[in-house]
Amino acid sequence: MFTGCDHTDSPFRLGGKWTAKIVRCLEDGPRRFSELAVPLRGITPKVLTETLRSMERDGLIARTVGDGTPPRVDYALTPLGRSLLAPMAACCAWAAAHLPEVEGAREAYEDAAPGSALH
Repeated sequence: MFTGCDHTDSPFRLGGKWTAKIVRCLEDGPRRFSELAVPLRGITPKVLTETLRSMERDGLIARTVGDGTPPRVDYALTPLGRSLLAPMAACCAWAAAHLPEVEGAREAYEDAAPGSALH
């Protein structure tokens, strides 16, 4: 096993369904909770809250509470969170370049799956 890559201590949460999407939503600047919920169609308030808390705990985002009634709460990427943008862009470019190959592999796998005509 690689040093520092023990799966129980891994800081990487981008494998989750929402973390990378939240990073992208905050790419252009801070947003409020309700402003995040709009582009993240399908996320429940509970899951959004849990994901934001996890990201804040990991140092990827900062939560700022402002004055007002009710208080204004903004979420923004930290420098650590911003450092994910370049690797995420590389992953997106790879996916765009290799999507036909991935789709072909999936089709071949499904065709060879038990219960298919090949088995």
